Amino acid sequence: QVWLVESGGGSVQAGGSLRLSCRASLSLFRINHMAWYRQTPGNQRELVANIWRDGSANYTDPVKGRFTISRDNAKNMIYLEMNSLKTEDTAVYYCKSKVNGGVWGQGTQVIVSS
Repeated sequence: QVWLVESGGGSVQAGGSLRLSCRASLSLFRINHMAWYRQTPGNQRELVANIWRDGSANYTDPVKGRFTISRDNAKNMIYLEMNSLKTEDTAVYYCKSKVNGGVWGQGTQVIVSS
């Protein structure tokens, strides 16, 4: 059984930084693609960033230049470094793998206040 657990969310003022972590129960050497999504109340989850086994990554336009996704395959960890946070970044952030048809973590709340 594959599971994902996010951590690192919290409350921060605009302009601040947070680092989210996602631990996978399966070796990341066996998982090519991982992603971070976020969701606000009443809205669908939106893709924030993708990362592949070779370390290549891409980002949705609103976070480009501010967020950095990374992975440590040896530790089965995915990270999302978030800098210059804005109030519109407030959301629940989820880690996702496409393994087994799609696996989501439980989410971690990020609140950015002005």
